[in-house]
Amino acid sequence: MKSRESKAKILVILGPTASGKTSLAVDLAQKFNGEIVSADSRQVYRGMDIGTGKDLEAYGDTPYHLIDVADPKEAFDLAQFKKLAEVAISDIVRRGKLPIIVGGSGLYLEALINNFQLAEVKADSKLRDVLEAKTIEEIFEIIQEHNPSFAAKINNSDLNNKRRLIRYAEVFAGAGQVTQKGEALYNPLIIGLNWPKEELADRIEARLTERLDKQDMVEEVNDLNRQGVTWQRLEAFGLEYKFIAWYLQEKVDYEQMLEKLKKASWQFAKRQLTWFKRWEKSGAKINWFESGDFVGLTEQVTKFLQD
Repeated sequence: MKSRESKAKILVILGPTASGKTSLAVDLAQKFNGEIVSADSRQVYRGMDIGTGKDLEAYGDTPYHLIDVADPKEAFDLAQFKKLAEVAISDIVRRGKLPIIVGGSGLYLEALINNFQLAEVKADSKLRDVLEAKTIEEIFEIIQEHNPSFAAKINNSDLNNKRRLIRYAEVFAGAGQVTQKGEALYNPLIIGLNWPKEELADRIEARLTERLDKQDMVEEVNDLNRQGVTWQRLEAFGLEYKFIAWYLQEKVDYEQMLEKLKKASWQFAKRQLTWFKRWEKSGAKINWFESGDFVGLTEQVTKFLQD
């Protein structure tokens, strides 16, 4: 078993939606010769750019990984993410650069850092048909039955995402026993971005307004549907894709869509923070930094890399 000191050092930047993770990651990548690995469960999908906040123009010449690697019509699960992320990290380390893992998907981050042992199970059409006919509550009970410790870590965002719950159920029902943790593969410095509640709420609303008014997020969702992504599939992605899909199907008017989206975005941010706090209680060391404290943050990164 390798000691923590002998394992590859990686930076992890986490925080709620609209907390500035991408811009910070790019700044750190430029300063410390790094490359970015996205740990976002929706940025993997091609064509889902505005709603997932890819902000690719912000990267400049900074290399990035695990963005635009999957078709939104196809399933992409936690096991696939972990496998691709480990390949990307190994490649970055091999080339003498610093992997910087960035995202707000708590389960993806925890699976990677804690080295969850997840079987890569092929989709089972018969099992999926059975699961599709069940309620979210019934699917969750199946996951609990097969792996209660994993079920306890599923956050509220995933609990409301039937598509993702079905995939978890497929994995556990198809693979039988799934070990929760393996030996940690990395020596991480985990950085959390912390904003006062009111400022974070303002940032979420401002970003939402920009996406709708200037970036035409409604047209992005419409384009995805025209390309064959069903309304049901779009709704399963949650947040922007769900409520804009409702609007385009005339289930709600524009003002109702906007109000629901604002509320859901803020609730999502709170769920993310709850996940990170829960992860801390289970042993993760998250170094929280107030917004704007770039000097203090870079000092800690420098010390971490030199130790």
